[in-house]
Amino acid sequence: MKHDRFIGYVQDRAHLPSRGAAEGATRATLETLGERLPDHLAEKIASQLPPEIGEHLRRYMAEDKSGTGQHFGFDEFAYRVAQREHTDEPSAIYHSRVVLELVGRATTGSVMDKVRDALPSDLRPLVDSGSTGHLPHH
Repeated sequence: MKHDRFIGYVQDRAHLPSRGAAEGATRATLETLGERLPDHLAEKIASQLPPEIGEHLRRYMAEDKSGTGQHFGFDEFAYRVAQREHTDEPSAIYHSRVVLELVGRATTGSVMDKVRDALPSDLRPLVDSGSTGHLPHH
């Protein structure tokens, strides 16, 4: 999937007012996911995405890609995405669900199953629910 198409889908599915807002939601989600995942997994996803999008996952990697990922759960994920996106946490979580759904569509080799398995149980619904599914209350 090309960069422009990916961002267009984010804008449409997340009901964002502009491509800039969709870029911001994508960046915020993937930077935060990149902090949480082990470097080797973040690199695997990034390598399957357009370079301008994949770079967000690589931003916090160790130079030798040996990082194991920070350990934080749903509340911290929501807070970090909201801060980066300059929005409220419920909006940030919805935007993250959209971005992760599209990452799943843009990648192959069941990489999103590996992402899901690498996340704590309270973050897995972000991968599972997509843009239209039900997200359990937190």
